[in-house]
Amino acid sequence: MFNIERNGEEHRKLSYKDKNCVGCGICVDICPTDSLRLGPVVPIARGLIEMDLVSVKEDSCVFCGLCSVACPFDSLSLTINGTDIKDIDSYPKWDVESKVHDEECIYCGRCYSVCPQDSIIFKRNLPNAVDLVRGEMDIDEEQCIYCSFCADMCPAGAITIKNIPTASNDLLGNSIEVDLSKCIFCGICKRVCPEDAINQVCSTCMYYDEIEAVEITGETLILDSSCVNCSWCSQICPVDAISITKPFEGTLQLVESDEKICKGDSCHACLDVCPCNAVEIVDGKSVTNLDFCNLCGACVTACPQNIRELSRTAMKLNNINSGSWNEILNSLIGK
Repeated sequence: MFNIERNGEEHRKLSYKDKNCVGCGICVDICPTDSLRLGPVVPIARGLIEMDLVSVKEDSCVFCGLCSVACPFDSLSLTINGTDIKDIDSYPKWDVESKVHDEECIYCGRCYSVCPQDSIIFKRNLPNAVDLVRGEMDIDEEQCIYCSFCADMCPAGAITIKNIPTASNDLLGNSIEVDLSKCIFCGICKRVCPEDAINQVCSTCMYYDEIEAVEITGETLILDSSCVNCSWCSQICPVDAISITKPFEGTLQLVESDEKICKGDSCHACLDVCPCNAVEIVDGKSVTNLDFCNLCGACVTACPQNIRELSRTAMKLNNINSGSWNEILNSLIGK
């Protein structure tokens, strides 16, 4: 992480947040003064080297802010007199979205489980099982031989048997307990008991209309600060409760030749650096699933064979008011 500053009529500060950086190299590509450098992305991604993915030459940086507005992942931030230029109306803005529609979310948690950047906050409030079942349970300890069949078979873990060594002639002090807050009155314990020591009755069906309807509440929130707009969450959501807008449109493919071929399992650099978990090795070749790819280009930068061809056809960066900035920023299209 770096912070560089310049004082004058305006106070300008450029900050870099390494935890947000994916090593795509977009900032390096558009820097008009060649002040940014991309480090060895693959060794850094593999944890072999501990250093920032991007570095800056402070003596040549003009604090223009192009890198800040061009970064789709908010890794670079230029502030003018303490205000981030992304919050200034005259500067370009990314029109991307990562949103959970609360009224449609059922709090299944599937999005949370697949997010490659751990960018989803998920909390689910489940009802107490004891409020959803009815029944009776009784164990005749005079008949019970403490064989533990019932405890071992109980799917809810509601039965506990303790065998405590004692100095008496019985050698063991036995006890059996049933936690009714866990019991679902399924009857398995009763069926496996070899001594018919368990009396159990399920009355859930009988009192079905009196049991409160199940209500599951919670919270699902996507953190814009770390989301890479890969769309794993929206693709896996069973109720279409998540909207994702990617920063780019386009294609990404392997272009091999007799001299240059994908090394697959022996290389997998693209897989290691992909922030979207969009790359896998299939039959010895790298395959990118464009449903999950955000076309950042990190894999293109990392490929030692230079056989990954990225073609961006559109981007969601709007409000570009400067002609020179428009030319520079639109150079991201087609590469």
